[in-house]
Amino acid sequence: MYKILIVDDEKDVVSLLKDYFELNGYLAYTAYDGRSAVEAAANAPDIILLDVNMPEYDGFEVCSRIRDHVNCPILFLTAKIEDEDKVRGFASGGDDYIIKPFSLDELGARVAAHIRRDHRVSAAKNVRFFGDLVIDYTEKTVSVNDSIIEFANKEFCIIELLSLNAGQVFDKERIYEKIWGYDAEGDSSVIAEHIRRIRAKLGKFGEDSHIGTVWGMGYKWVK
Repeated sequence: MYKILIVDDEKDVVSLLKDYFELNGYLAYTAYDGRSAVEAAANAPDIILLDVNMPEYDGFEVCSRIRDHVNCPILFLTAKIEDEDKVRGFASGGDDYIIKPFSLDELGARVAAHIRRDHRVSAAKNVRFFGDLVIDYTEKTVSVNDSIIEFANKEFCIIELLSLNAGQVFDKERIYEKIWGYDAEGDSSVIAEHIRRIRAKLGKFGEDSHIGTVWGMGYKWVK
């Protein structure tokens, strides 16, 4: 079952496309604005249908933000297209344009053709987006606007644990046990120092607010 991400601020369009592709055997994800589209890209879709004019980020901005981390074809949906828009769209990493209004069957055929031609057989990257912050769990990297932030192995492991369980509070003892192991020599007091260093590195890029302190309880990842 191929996965398709459908992004458009017109909910009736999204609903129509979702129903059509689900009837044709796809697993459909949806988003209605640019920021949600970036987050939804973490579902590793096989193809993305991306409206150009949307709130938060427009389609070109969404494409630019996710293209280095998402290999699948990206097809822009637009009511009209000028040459300069085509240049901008292809420069941001788009693969094709679909002009509204369109035939559902023709759209379905073009989507299938792009998947056949461009579907990558290698395992998809496990990536999540938190605004400008991108965590690639496959490559074990953290970046902000394409700038890599260097973290030591244990620091990345803490980021991985917290970010994959966003909103869940972990006390120092639990973090220590999960990352260092139950039989490790040492104690959980090292966690506070690791958190301090992580925040300092994130802070250089204005992203230190992602690790929140819950006083008397521990730490959590804040989206």
